[in-house]
Amino acid sequence: MSYHIEFSPRADRQFRKLARDIQIALKPAIESLASNPYPSKIKKLEENVFRLRKGDFRVVCEVQEKALIVIIIKIGHRKGVYRK
Repeated sequence: MSYHIEFSPRADRQFRKLARDIQIALKPAIESLASNPYPSKIKKLEENVFRLRKGDFRVVCEVQEKALIVIIIKIGHRKGVYRK
């Protein structure tokens, strides 16, 4: 059972603005969500919304169980990713 990874337009822009070395570090962590959307290092923020930590950067995602989709909502430095 494999999940499909989708980026929100906002998360896509945020990912593209990151430095190349940070993109390379985050990419395997994001891709691993397709096989296991609930790894041991994920933290629940709200109903179906989780945070994945990779160094100083955070990936906020929503898991839709019925549709087998993981939607990446936000990507950013830990300092500002939780702000609206």
